[in-house]
Amino acid sequence: MQPKYKRILLKLSGEALAGEQKFGLNESVISAVVDQLVKVHGMGVEIALVIGGGNFWRGRQGTKMDRATADHMGMLATVMNSLAMMDAIEQKGIPTRVQTALNMISVAEPYVLRKALHHFEKGRIVIMACGTGNPYCSTDTAAAQRACEINADVLLMAKNVDGIYDSDPNKNPNAKKFEKLTFGEVVNKGLKAMDATAATMCAENNIPVLAFALGEKDSVLRAVCGENLGTIITN
Repeated sequence: MQPKYKRILLKLSGEALAGEQKFGLNESVISAVVDQLVKVHGMGVEIALVIGGGNFWRGRQGTKMDRATADHMGMLATVMNSLAMMDAIEQKGIPTRVQTALNMISVAEPYVLRKALHHFEKGRIVIMACGTGNPYCSTDTAAAQRACEINADVLLMAKNVDGIYDSDPNKNPNAKKFEKLTFGEVVNKGLKAMDATAATMCAENNIPVLAFALGEKDSVLRAVCGENLGTIITN
């Protein structure tokens, strides 16, 4: 297998890392992802990761908590996921760095673009945590922003579903899956696969997005090699 892309940003949803238990971290899911990342890294592909925090914390979760406070708690959840992923990758012998948009220098580096690019040159995987560091911004927006900043060839969005549908396939058995979309269609149709800010950012910087199911066998590896899976979003 040959890689289609030289530098990727992989966005993992926190929920996907929880697996069937729906909460916390599922070791077998993480192990399967890491095994694929080892293969992708071995092909010479430069890898950045952004991980959500929904397996530990989902917004205000029905409480009357202040939105900014809830979002900051979500950022902390992404750090737990990022440290767990770093540990799992480094156990396979690949040097990895976690960079955070909020300062927490006891556990991770501050996010600095030039430092991230230097890590790529040294063959390290970079995990970018805490979203953008700002409340009211989703980790999808953070993934799009980081993909633009590092000039990634593609933004890979690994989710619980195998692509983008016109309605929720878990609720509607007749939901129609899209093979291809433009960023304009994502915004105009109000599709929930990625938020409008993230779609606009990728559109303006001409970074394609591939949405696919993390649970499919070798889906990350296949996506990097350009196999036809999920839904591709372009200009």
